[in-house]
Amino acid sequence: MISLNKSKKEAMKKLLIITAAFITTVFFINACKKTGGNVNPLSSVTNNGVGSYLVLDKTNSLNLDYTSISTSTVGIDVHYYPGGEAVDHVILFVSQSSSFDTTQWHEVKSIPYTSPTTTLSVTGGEIATALGVDPSTLSPGSSYSVFTRIVTKTGKTYDANNTGDNAGGGLITGLAYNSAFSFVATVICPYDASAITGKYKVITDGWTTNAVGVDDTGIIVDVTAVGSDSIDLSGVWPGPNIPGSNIVNHLKIGVDHATGTATVPQTDFGYYPPSVGDFTATAASGTGYVFSCTGVITLTIDVIAGGYGDQGNFTLTLQKQ
Repeated sequence: MISLNKSKKEAMKKLLIITAAFITTVFFINACKKTGGNVNPLSSVTNNGVGSYLVLDKTNSLNLDYTSISTSTVGIDVHYYPGGEAVDHVILFVSQSSSFDTTQWHEVKSIPYTSPTTTLSVTGGEIATALGVDPSTLSPGSSYSVFTRIVTKTGKTYDANNTGDNAGGGLITGLAYNSAFSFVATVICPYDASAITGKYKVITDGWTTNAVGVDDTGIIVDVTAVGSDSIDLSGVWPGPNIPGSNIVNHLKIGVDHATGTATVPQTDFGYYPPSVGDFTATAASGTGYVFSCTGVITLTIDVIAGGYGDQGNFTLTLQKQ
């Protein structure tokens, strides 16, 4: 066995101590440094400091109501971690992606920090202004990332881009710290059953067009509201332009009132004649949206063709006429 001499042992001992300290330290990068998407948090030891971060206290709302998009509000309640530097204010940014690359961030506004809890909120109108678009273009189903940037009383700044993830411990990406470096706002459209029934144009139909082989793009179909919480798509599938096809069970899609989120239950919905395969089709599962405010229905449905097996997921998009 080879043994180390005393000087080598002492050197190795110091190296182990330094390495252990490095692994367990939460690294915060000084705000004066570059804050682009390619920042290397280990580029200089002078970047390391006490740092500061926000802790999530409560989520107030993450949904923007399209029917009142300019004034609809999303936001969270936070406090800063007491072991960090004192916070003066928080700057909010919005991005159409979840990237930490600050070149994709658009400043929304600055909010003074108040103790013990500060509310960070933005309206759909403020998001649209930051992005340089009209609020009406924030379409239902779209999501926007809202990033937070702390400005301490000493003038330093910390955000998801220049704060280390605690050597993989999850300060930014994990759940243990309950940190609030960002939240996601989603534009929703509350469901109104009275506005659903009517004629719709087929915009996309992956099942009938691609799997069955009968292109129904552009044809007009019927959609019917069933009660207050579902719609009937039997006028769409099995397909009004496929001679010999029959409804086995009505294809009813559940819709959440608050968000317009749709759920497709398992249903044997239609029989398809020998000309297109001679089988019964089953909607195994599916999700999507029914946006009564814009007249758009968009679903992704997993379809099983009897005797042929699971055919995969198909997109169905309809636009009210």
